[in-house]
Amino acid sequence: MRLRSGLPTEVEGRQAVSASIADVPPPDLHVVVVGVGADGWHGLTAATRAVIVSAEVVVGGSRQLALLPAADGQVRQPWPSGLRTALSDVLRPLAGRRVVALASGDPMLSGIGTTLVDTLGADRVTVIPHVSSAALARSRLRWSAESTAVVSVVGRDVHAVLRELAPARRVLVLSSDENTPATLAALLTARGYGPSRFVVLGDLGGRHETIAETTAEQFAGEAPRLNIVALQLAGPLLAGWATGLPDAAFEHDGQLTKRDVRAAALARLLPAPGQLLWDVGAGAGSVGIEWMRSHPTCQTIAVEADAGRAERIGRNARTLGVPALQVIQGTAPDALHELTTPDAIFVGGGATRSGVLRRCLEALRAGGRIVAHGVTVETEALLAAAYGEHGGELTRIHVEHAAPVGSFTGWTPARAVTQWAFTKAL
Repeated sequence: MRLRSGLPTEVEGRQAVSASIADVPPPDLHVVVVGVGADGWHGLTAATRAVIVSAEVVVGGSRQLALLPAADGQVRQPWPSGLRTALSDVLRPLAGRRVVALASGDPMLSGIGTTLVDTLGADRVTVIPHVSSAALARSRLRWSAESTAVVSVVGRDVHAVLRELAPARRVLVLSSDENTPATLAALLTARGYGPSRFVVLGDLGGRHETIAETTAEQFAGEAPRLNIVALQLAGPLLAGWATGLPDAAFEHDGQLTKRDVRAAALARLLPAPGQLLWDVGAGAGSVGIEWMRSHPTCQTIAVEADAGRAERIGRNARTLGVPALQVIQGTAPDALHELTTPDAIFVGGGATRSGVLRRCLEALRAGGRIVAHGVTVETEALLAAAYGEHGGELTRIHVEHAAPVGSFTGWTPARAVTQWAFTKAL
């Protein structure tokens, strides 16, 4: 079984570090998280400076640590690479000591504060925020918070911005480094959003603050290392957030849950913020991708036996703005063991394989939803039996499309799909 995916998502990262330390956190481990702006030490209040000075250990990024004045006897410790997996190794030896963790701006905006709270628990973390780069950017542009989306690509695939593509939409992109704006500009231009307003705001709040405005297609490619990109999008409406994207939105080899049937499945799967879907026998990944497009915190694990299709799912996910979708190349039910407990499961293929439906029903959390599709007599019989045993909803879906019949127009039926939908009791 092979796992294919982009960088870990926020939710996956939280699960990974929580398993390492939050199960049994040291009783005397407490961390004060301090937000620091580009103005560094001089931008902090006297009270916040006192907290940092009194700490025995200060951990943070190398850039943040360099902003602090010298302090005799104080340990300065940079975060290691691969922070999520190494976090327990960093924190456990610090139990019983006065610890300050430095963050950029608001620690609870895609920052280390969120990770530490989820790892240690809220009662073991104190947060002293600074003005976030997003708030500073909105103030410079006179954009209201309610009219502006924020997408972080810090340590993440920049393709996540593509989920937000819509004419006239305002988006702030939290950059990883000085290379992010050029990558983003090229990506937008390739998707037909080259005329978009493209503003690179560097070192916001600091002495060397810069604001450079152009369009995505005209961006020259130079940016400060610490930057945020503001977009006022101009381009075609490629994909909405309602379920049932056009089939042509997906690269596929024919193994695709078609849009009308897909919309019917997602209506019963009920995507909700923060929930996880297993897309079993994922084919082109269309159901799992649309699940994730419904909300930025929705997660999908797509399971697909065919190596070529598994690669294709990853490409489709990036193209449609959900690069964090996980793809597992493997055969159900064996590939389903040890996966994170799902809130919903879609079985688009392989339902007749021995043990697949049973494993899915066992894995599903209470209140979780399962939808299974079949187009063969054998699968239909299996789903009818499941309906007889468990109840739920059994539906046959027939879709016909208009097509030429000589010089006239007639109806061409697609293969009927039998759908079983079931919600597990609480």
